[in-house]
Amino acid sequence: MSDRKMRFACLTKKGTAEVRERPLPELGDYDVLLDMKACNICTTDYQQWLGLREHQGYPMAGGHEAAGIVKETGAKVRDLVPGDLVAAGYPGCGHCAACRNGEPNQCDEYASDTEDGYKWGFFGFSDYTVKSINELFKIRSSVKPSEAGFLEPLATVLHGMKKLRVKPFETVVVIGAGTMGLINAQAAKAYGCRVIVSEMLEKKIETARSMGFEVIDCSRQDPVEAVKKLTDGEGADAVIVAVGATSANQQGLSMLKEKDGRILLFAAGYPAPEIEIDSNTVHYRRMEVLGTFGADNRDFEEAARALSSGIIDVSKLIEEKTFRLDQIQEAYAYASEPGRYRVSVLLD
Repeated sequence: MSDRKMRFACLTKKGTAEVRERPLPELGDYDVLLDMKACNICTTDYQQWLGLREHQGYPMAGGHEAAGIVKETGAKVRDLVPGDLVAAGYPGCGHCAACRNGEPNQCDEYASDTEDGYKWGFFGFSDYTVKSINELFKIRSSVKPSEAGFLEPLATVLHGMKKLRVKPFETVVVIGAGTMGLINAQAAKAYGCRVIVSEMLEKKIETARSMGFEVIDCSRQDPVEAVKKLTDGEGADAVIVAVGATSANQQGLSMLKEKDGRILLFAAGYPAPEIEIDSNTVHYRRMEVLGTFGADNRDFEEAARALSSGIIDVSKLIEEKTFRLDQIQEAYAYASEPGRYRVSVLLD
């Protein structure tokens, strides 16, 4: 450890986030010192603050939707220079078969707990931090840091799109117009699909419509019947369930076309949602029920290009109200309110 210090936020128990200080790790040959600029509060983060994911442990120094400016580089870093804007991907050990294949999310060697006892030590909510070059992806400097922080969620969406195998001119229904629902909707549209979004909250309905999507207000009409009507009775080629709820799972199954429909269970939920379908239905309808989680480095590279080019626009998915590091408790309380998009903690 160096003599320099880093200030960071962590969760210490249900409903409590606080700012602490620890020595800044030494800069290794393949490491980068980051002057952190923004970190967005993910569902994973605020659900633990609410006490719904306490299996993740305390103290939890999370924050994986983070972006910063390169301040210093290790002796053997070649691809990044001071002043570059970067966002964080997944850490890994760097030498196992999964990491060598660009899949650090499958790494069995990486210790997510730090030596000084912090769980999930991403340290995204910090003023400075040190990260390996392996987990950093360059973003065009014109992108706002809060938007660059969408690298990880967008990468997970692109990973799911590949599993779903969407094709141009297909009809894709996205259930849920939250942050992840609308990133999924944008990605499907970028793949050339017709996209229909189902949502019940007025704020999110308005956001989805402002982004140019066909929207079903499921508080006013049956979403399954609405999808059938919009597709002339055929149903959707694919459904993405971006809400962790049993009802959403069941609606998604019912929205699919009769043969060869695909449903992607994108969202997790706590308590765990259920899905009810008999194997004969899957068999005779040649249905595909798919799951997705995480992303690999190829997905992160594509996500960095999509954000840098503006092909995916996340500007409407960030709440106008922002917070500073010392306001982390208030930030979690605000992010936990129903109907919020991403809440950004500004760190500079």
